Formats: sequence, C-alpha cells, structure tokens
Amino acid sequence: MQTNDIVIERPSDLTAQWLAAAIGAPVTGFTIDRIGTGQMSECYRVGLSCDDGADGPASMVLKVAATDPTSRQTGLALGLYEREVKFYSDIAPRLGGPVAECYHSAYDPETGIFSLLLDDAAPAEVGNEIQGATVADAVLALTELGRLHAPVIGSDHLAHADWLTRAAPLNQALVASLWAGFADRYADAITPDQRLVCERLVESFDAYLAEEAVSDRIKGLVHGDYRLDNLLFGRPGSRRDLTVVDWQTVTWGPAMTDVAYFIGCAVAVEDRRAHYDELLRAYHQGLGHDSPLTLEDVRDGVRRQSFAGVMMAVVSSMLVERTDRGDEMFLTMLDRHTSHVLDTGALDILPAPEAPQALIPDPADEGAHPPGEEPLWNESWYWDFADPAQGVGGWIRLGLVPNQNVAWINALVCGPEVPTVALVNFEAPLPTDPALARADGAELRHGAITPLATYRVEVRGTAAEYDDPSALLRDEPGRPVELAMDLTWTSVGIPYAYRITTRYEIPCTITGTVTIGGRVLEFEAVPGQRDHSYGVRDWWSMDWVWSALHLEDGTHLHGVDIRIPGISPVSVGYLQRSGDPVTETTSVTADATFADNGLPLTTTIVYEPGPVQATVDVRGHAPVRLVGPDGQISQFPRSWVTVETADGRSGVGWVEWNRNL
Repeated sequence: MQTNDIVIERPSDLTAQWLAAAIGAPVTGFTIDRIGTGQMSECYRVGLSCDDGADGPASMVLKVAATDPTSRQTGLALGLYEREVKFYSDIAPRLGGPVAECYHSAYDPETGIFSLLLDDAAPAEVGNEIQGATVADAVLALTELGRLHAPVIGSDHLAHADWLTRAAPLNQALVASLWAGFADRYADAITPDQRLVCERLVESFDAYLAEEAVSDRIKGLVHGDYRLDNLLFGRPGSRRDLTVVDWQTVTWGPAMTDVAYFIGCAVAVEDRRAHYDELLRAYHQGLGHDSPLTLEDVRDGVRRQSFAGVMMAVVSSMLVERTDRGDEMFLTMLDRHTSHVLDTGALDILPAPEAPQALIPDPADEGAHPPGEEPLWNESWYWDFADPAQGVGGWIRLGLVPNQNVAWINALVCGPEVPTVALVNFEAPLPTDPALARADGAELRHGAITPLATYRVEVRGTAAEYDDPSALLRDEPGRPVELAMDLTWTSVGIPYAYRITTRYEIPCTITGTVTIGGRVLEFEAVPGQRDHSYGVRDWWSMDWVWSALHLEDGTHLHGVDIRIPGISPVSVGYLQRSGDPVTETTSVTADATFADNGLPLTTTIVYEPGPVQATVDVRGHAPVRLVGPDGQISQFPRSWVTVETADGRSGVGWVEWNRNL
C-alpha cells in the first residue's frame, strides 16, 4: 500500500499525477462518477486511462467524508472516519480475504476530512437484505468471514487499540427509549413473540452487556454491520469472490457478533432453520484447521450474540431517516433476528431483568476538563432561576470554546412587566483560569462551594436593556444598563448524569441578589436549575426543546426533545418526586408554536413514563442569537415559565428552544 500526506477532500482534488503516484501506474486521464447513497461518506468510481501498453486498473474507488457538514461532524465525533482509515492502514494488510486493497489512506482528526483509494470490486453485485441470500451465497459470506477473523482472534495488540475499543454509546436507558419509539411506530406490525424478545432484552440489557464483556468470552474483530447490503458478490471479471465494504463501525468485541448478525438475517427463516448447521460449519471451516475455536464454541457464541441483530433493528431504525424501504427492511430484520433468538433458546441466557439506576455525576467533574481536538468542542455551565412572586427570572452561561480561542459570557434577566436585560458577549478572551472569565465590560466568576451541593456565581458588567426581547434575535442594540448578580445555587434534588453524553443537571434553589441599574432584587430559595456539559456541541446541526420545571409538590421535571435532520427524535430526561429515586424518561415530546418574531408562543411537553403533560405559560423572554464558525445562525430563545400539568399541579421553570435558520 502506498500512502502520502495529502488528504483528498473532494474528487475535484484529484490529479492524474497524484493517481499515478498512488497506484504506481502511468495515469494520463480519469473520469469520476458518484456511486452509492451513503450519508456519512461519499464514494466515487474513478475511471482511469493509462499510457498505451501500460498495465493499470481500469478503475478505482475513492471514498471521502460527507459534503454535508452535519453528517461530517457526526462521522468525526463518533470516530467513524478514524476507524475506517485505521482499519485499512493498520489491520487490513494482515487479513487478506474479502477486503479491498487500499492504495492510499489519509485522515485529518481536526476537520474529519479523510480519503481512501481502494480497488474497484466491479462488476460485483451488492446483496439485498430484504430479498435475502441464497444458501450458497450465505455459505460463501460466512466462509470468507471466517478467513477475515482468523488472523486476529484473541489479539492482545488489537484488544488495547484505543480507536478500536471505544465504549459503546448504547445502554439500557437509551435502548429502552429507542424501543419505546420503535414499538409505537410499528405497533400493528410487531407480533407477540417479537415483542417478548425485545422487552426481555431491554429489561436485561446492561447486565447482558456486562456478562458478554467478561474476560473469558472470545474476543475478535467485529465489522459491526456485516449484512448483505455491505457485501459485494463477485461476478465474472471481479477481483475476488466477495468484497466486504463499509468498515466505519469496526470494533473489538465478542467474536461471534458478525456471525450471529449475518446468520440471523441474511437468509429467510425457513432456509436458516434447514441449513443452520451447514452455515455454522462454513464459518468454522473459514477459520482454518489451526483455529483455537471448536464448532461448539462457534455455536455457543452465535447463540449468545443472536441479540445483536434485534438490537440493530430497533436502534438503527430510530436513528436514520424513515423510508418505505427502511420500514420493510427493519421489520424483516426484526422478524428474522427474533426468530433466531427463539430458535436457539437464547432468552434463557439473559440475566434476570433489572431496572438501571440513574447515574450520578462525579464531584470532580464540577471543574473544567481538558479539551478535545474537535473544532466545536465546548465546555458550558448554565445556571437559571425564577421568582414568580417578584415576576422575574434569569439565566447565566459560561461557554468555553478552546479551539476557537473564545469564551461565551451570557447573563440575562427578564419578566412579564420588566424589560429584558442582556449581557451577551460571544467573543470574550478564552480565560487562563476557567473559574474567572473577563471581557471588555464583563466579568464572570464561578465555582463549587461544596461539589454537587452548593455553587456560587458572580457576574457584573454593562448590559443592554430591551423592551422588545426579539431584538436580541436580530442582533439589534439596546439601552446600556449596569448589571450585577451574586447568586448561590443549592441542590434540592438528586444530581443527574446523562448516559448518552458528558453532561449533568441539578435541580436547585437560588439565594442572592441581582442589581439592575442600581435597583437591587433579593432572592431567597427560589426554584431553578444548573447544568454542566463538555464535549462536541453543535448548535447548528439540530433543533431541540430543553426544559427544567419545578412543581409546587416537590416534583422536578427535566427533558430534552432533540430533532436531528434525517433521524427519529431522541430524548433524555428525568422525573424526580420528593423522597423517591430518580425515574429516567423513555420519551420527552415537545409541541411548540412561535410568533413571526421568533419568540415562543405556546409549548406543551409530555414526559414518559407517567405520562406527565405540562403546558407552559411564558412569563419572560431572554433569547440570544448563535452564529456558527461558518456563518450559520441559530435562534436560541430561552424563557422562564409557569406550568400547569394535566393532573392539576402547577410550578415554574425554564424552557429553551434551539431553532436553526
């Protein structure tokens, strides 16, 4: 394999000279045609012309990062691009078998730009997941999978490769949320047996993952999506009988995962049942005569991993854009994989069901964290409060964006009968000490007095006053006014750590003073919230509704309804009832309407389980306008609200809407 330091971002970056150096043939010209429909990456067939009489391939395949910035950021953040490039550069050369030869690989970890130049498997034909494979094609695919796995099963080196052993983002709470959405979407199509398998898996998911991770389980290379749609079957003129593509989900884990996933769905249920032993033997023979695994090892591992396809059917369907073909494919997967589970008696190996305990943040996480390399890596602290008796509420944010060398200082106060006061600076110098941020006309100090229990924030500076808060969304100036806050947040609920990202939320009461133009407002144990997050944050790739509500009976509600283009809604949150453990939500759904000026008019939020339905009445608007590094604009209204629930309870809190223009 030849490599160089150049990362090809787009096909237009190619030159005949570069291609000649990459493949070692005298290329004189080339053509480019888009192939495939991938969302995270793009593939192009590069037709080659060489000097007369020179040997060289007729075509190659160029794979690069997605043009769409949202997809590219996702591929970067999830490590998909890094994995595929390192697979071809670090692992593929020792495997042989059904893997394309790689002539060039390059990756830029800061931007996510990557490029791979691979041999072209044409005129091979891609498999059809819905139609299924013939038994002969399935035997071929499993034999070649055995050849792929054999050189690295049990490898100590790969077992310690950080890029290959990233912790899986799936856990019981997230899977339960996705299953709830899947079960609602496909309710009429799910059979009782299919529902039984899914519910038992969800109930035992965390314990099941823990059992499969123990040291005596056989570990190996896991493609992660070894299905017919990622297999190119050779035809006359192809370089090999089978080519396996799309290595972006490659990991190190239970060795039989790919085998179980393929057997469970690649062939019709009747064919699998009739030829099951033949299919297992095909894989085992592919491992070779000197394999440490027996056929019974393979059979037991496939049984234990038969749940991989069930999980994939549920999870993938809820994280990609919904289509008619997708519905058909995911329901086909569900039928075949649940039948595989039941036929092998795999339900018997699941641990006893148990409800996962909500996660609590580490007190050490109250402070700042070392930044990652991603351009949109951000660390943010938010604090809010609301006092309906005085008719005023406020929120504060400190955001650190180290790879853009800036800090965000936001401090806003609002109410139904008072102007909105906003101290907003998105270009403050990145502070040397994260506990003290300064800019011209602004200073913010913050720190935990007792980690996870009490937290003090001080802000002072020249703010702007607005009779029409929507002017903030249009970046219009207001009247200058001096603003100072000295407030302490005291935890009154259980601190809650997210499972799907590095973030935590804490319901609090707030005591202290706010001074606006010399007028002092005093607060004594009024309700509010604080949160802290660190990691890649992209306000311009998705919309959401965030809420933190505090009811008079002592119940605290928190939830985020996230809308990412092209995939089903994602949510996270909790219900905390006084004296009870935290209940994590399986669904948070927000229905909102907005005025022409961009400010929210009405919002109803439903938290599951329960359900708890809360209708909010906006009492004060405190919006800001977020401008991305490439000029993207997101309107970020935040408002303190009073709330009424469908069962007659009332309360107060804050709601935030992120809306991309």
